[in-house]
Amino acid sequence: MNYESNMNYDSADFTPLEDRIGYHFKDVSLLRTAMTHSSFANEYHLRKVTHYERLEFLGDAILEYISSEVLYEKYPELSEGELTKRRASLVCEYTLSKITKELGYGDYVFLSKGEQLTGGRERKSILCDLFESVLGAIYLDGGMEPAREYVNQHLLTDLEHKTLFTDSKTILQEYAQAKGLTVSYDLLGQSGPDHQRVYNAQVRLGDTVVAKGTGNSIKGAQMEAAHIAIRDLGLVK
Repeated sequence: MNYESNMNYDSADFTPLEDRIGYHFKDVSLLRTAMTHSSFANEYHLRKVTHYERLEFLGDAILEYISSEVLYEKYPELSEGELTKRRASLVCEYTLSKITKELGYGDYVFLSKGEQLTGGRERKSILCDLFESVLGAIYLDGGMEPAREYVNQHLLTDLEHKTLFTDSKTILQEYAQAKGLTVSYDLLGQSGPDHQRVYNAQVRLGDTVVAKGTGNSIKGAQMEAAHIAIRDLGLVK
């Protein structure tokens, strides 16, 4: 969906996206709202349009509940603190945005011209929001069971690897120590307005750059770089 097709707001065909999601809406206006960024609503003065932030709010709460329940049942030996850490890793921006990017959400989101021209369709923060807004829409349209199925199908698979994100720096550090190497991180730059700052970082083993990452904080960029590094090094699949 390009910028011009944004104008087909009321007639956009979401069927291919629904096929990928695995859920077909009875009220497709809920999915349309879930795919409407506030910049689009503001630019076109669509007073009757509710952008996705309310659905994101709802979806965030539902996601926390479903993921907490699954982790609680799967890991009976873990403490509250350890479960919280695993949940944070599982529902982090990196993981959710990766899922929605693969599903093609960026092709369907309605954005303002400015947001689109500055890379909004690829922006991790927006793609992450869309996972939660669509979850909220599914819940309102079909209830908890299809909402749970959406989360199970697209997120709660391969839990062991998906919950490694927050441990990536530790895993890389332990690998480096075993090899007699040092780990260091470099901030390559930052861009975007204050409320949407994007940081770029790289990680080095010794003098060799092994991966680069981006995030909405320096720590987030470093964590992504470390996660990509341990994946590329074959430490995780």
